[in-house]
Amino acid sequence: MTDPFADIRPYRDDEVAAVLTRLLHNSEFLGTLAVYRLGRVASLMPGVIRFLVRYLLAREVRGVSDVRSMQLIIERYMSRMIERATGGFSVSGLERLDPTRPYLFMSNHRDIAMDPAFTNYALHRGGYETARIAIGDNLLTKPWVSDLMRLNKSFIVKRSLSGPRELLAASKTLANYIQYSLLEENSPVWIAQREGRAKDGVDRTEPVIIKMLSMSRDKRNQEFSEHIRSLGIVPVAISYELDPCDAMKAKELFQRSTEGRYEKGEQEDVASIAQGIAGEKGRVHVSFGTPLSGGLETPDAVALEVDRQVVSQYCLHPTNLYAYRRLYGEHAPVPQELYLEEGDCNEAAFDARIEAMPREHRPYALSIYANAVVSKLALADSSQTPC
Repeated sequence: MTDPFADIRPYRDDEVAAVLTRLLHNSEFLGTLAVYRLGRVASLMPGVIRFLVRYLLAREVRGVSDVRSMQLIIERYMSRMIERATGGFSVSGLERLDPTRPYLFMSNHRDIAMDPAFTNYALHRGGYETARIAIGDNLLTKPWVSDLMRLNKSFIVKRSLSGPRELLAASKTLANYIQYSLLEENSPVWIAQREGRAKDGVDRTEPVIIKMLSMSRDKRNQEFSEHIRSLGIVPVAISYELDPCDAMKAKELFQRSTEGRYEKGEQEDVASIAQGIAGEKGRVHVSFGTPLSGGLETPDAVALEVDRQVVSQYCLHPTNLYAYRRLYGEHAPVPQELYLEEGDCNEAAFDARIEAMPREHRPYALSIYANAVVSKLALADSSQTPC
């Protein structure tokens, strides 16, 4: 039978060996790996270096015959990265979820690659099945990049289509695939609450994401709220003590504010991914919320509930408070719940980090950290306001 999701779904176990063989014979992929690991040294004898990279990579993936064994290799790299580039990794809320059922994990979006990676690492270490990851085709600039992502349970969100009919058809196929993954294949899914990162530190769900998910609903036999409940949407809040891309984001925010637009560089997303992986993140916390229940009748209502859980479950770090007090004063009120008292970055080191940026960029960099506090205070105020 024809596979309606063949061009977007992750690779299956019986496809892994062929994809790995293709990657091992892709000169561009091997050259990119060589540059990543060796820098300028890779350009001295490129043919020899690529041969060595191919040999070492082939040895590492020897015996990999399915997706799970591929992910076990990726887990080793994640563990090394956490040890090298974080001040600690912690998780909360996972114990409230049923390990036997699949969920649609909808998280805030601060980092292109690390948000789903940390979510899946938390799931794996907690004994839960890892999720399939939604990734925009704008990031899949090369066929080998797509191969790598689809080996790691990623499925493709087609954003680069030009015509409205094509976009509508792609959105419906995407919604159907997510529902099929959850309800037919019993496989969890990760998706960001918005298209593009929350570069200003304000985590808000785009209702258009909910509208896309609702395109898989059988309108004749299923109410909107029941469809949402059946998907098992679980809000996830990921917080980083330090944002490796804070200077890059601050520059963009400044230019958008002063010039009204920002022209992204050709390889800027790739640079952001690399910086997000390798850059210092301080302490990282992943907080899982509770599955959305019935009674949510509109996409806006669903988005508001996801926002409420993400903001309330978001774990503040001392850096959030350092930035908030620099912007709003030493005596400004701060929330006390979900706060990690000990950080990996003290106030002097954080101040030095901000001062290293151009003066005009600093308020925007501070807002990236401070807006998590602003959102919590706003949520507290709204919950105290009578209906």
